Amino acid sequence: METLVIAGNGPAGCTAAVYAARAGLSPLVLAGNTPGGLLTQTSEVENFPGFADGITGFDLVMNMQTQAEKFGARVEYESITAVDFRPAPPHKLTLSDGRVIETKVLIIASGAAPRYLGVPGEDRLRGNGVSACATCDGAFYKDLPVVVAGGGDSAMEEALFLTRFASEVHLVHRRDQFRASRIMVERAQNHPKITFHLNARIVEVLGENNVSGVKLEDTVSGEFSELPCRAVFAALGHLPCSEIFARAGIKADRSGYIITDGHTASTNIPGVFAAGDCADPRYRQAIIAAGSGAKAAMDAEKFLAEH
Repeated sequence: METLVIAGNGPAGCTAAVYAARAGLSPLVLAGNTPGGLLTQTSEVENFPGFADGITGFDLVMNMQTQAEKFGARVEYESITAVDFRPAPPHKLTLSDGRVIETKVLIIASGAAPRYLGVPGEDRLRGNGVSACATCDGAFYKDLPVVVAGGGDSAMEEALFLTRFASEVHLVHRRDQFRASRIMVERAQNHPKITFHLNARIVEVLGENNVSGVKLEDTVSGEFSELPCRAVFAALGHLPCSEIFARAGIKADRSGYIITDGHTASTNIPGVFAAGDCADPRYRQAIIAAGSGAKAAMDAEKFLAEH
């Protein structure tokens, strides 16, 4: 019987582990087969407080994990494959190695995965010009041309944000109609640095070691062209990694983000808490995730004391 299990070891999971371990709860952290989450795919993190010269995403997460282990957290590189949430704890978890364990408290910090284009060159150049976070990586492309792919509010926001750094921003959308709100489209259209490429889709990301451009297909004529750029930002939304928990009864919104009560990290299942990007459809930033991880651990500690 485990006292506390944490699903995920990104900023939310690791911070929850630090707080829980310091409280003497000896948490078990299930890091999965891609430990550290999305942050490990970010080459340089410059907006996390305390690192004036920046730090790689991988080093930041590993530092957090080491700190949690120092206080007694246990990390296993397994994931949860099945869940049996009971009306009251303990809850039953099936792990990727076949073990079935029970836990008094579960903190879900499973993160969210950005939607990418799925075209040749994209995976190979991820972290070398291909990104899904303008806030994270936009400053690296000062005075350079960049491309944003998407047609929703997030795409318009990313494009407008990137105008602070890039010499020019090319927004590529496969249709001539937008999911984005009218006001966001107008703001982007009226910005002198932003050029729209409508009825166009990216079919390949070009470049050897770094992005040098994209290959476009005209969705009306079928003609191909190349657009030089130094970075490609996929603004196609995110997929919260919550499906396995939602199937077991955790309440989530229409997009799959886990719903908490708004004041704490509590979910609709007693003894189950959620933190980080899996419960955050808005910010998706490491510092926000870390804070929510601390909140989840404090809520978990209180739950255990009361029960």
